[in-house]
Amino acid sequence: MIKKIMCFCGSGLGTSFVMEMNAKKALKNLGIEGVVVEHSTIDDVVPGAADLFICSADLVPNAKKAGKAIGLNNMVAVKEIQEKLKAAFEEEQA
Repeated sequence: MIKKIMCFCGSGLGTSFVMEMNAKKALKNLGIEGVVVEHSTIDDVVPGAADLFICSADLVPNAKKAGKAIGLNNMVAVKEIQEKLKAAFEEEQA
């Protein structure tokens, strides 16, 4: 069950923070509650750090070593994050 999401980029500063804000907005739009969303650096991507990782598409191989991951082509597009989160949560319930 997805209870914690970690958004990350190489440095853990600007991009990951924007992804965190957009992921929170997307979850709200989807009516999904009770999920913690944080942002961090790639160094914190380890098994157990989160139930789902969100990052740029090029970093997905790193994230998949630690668990389930969503790769974004446009890291600031709420629409893309929302579509991919919806799919991830639907997959969980299947």
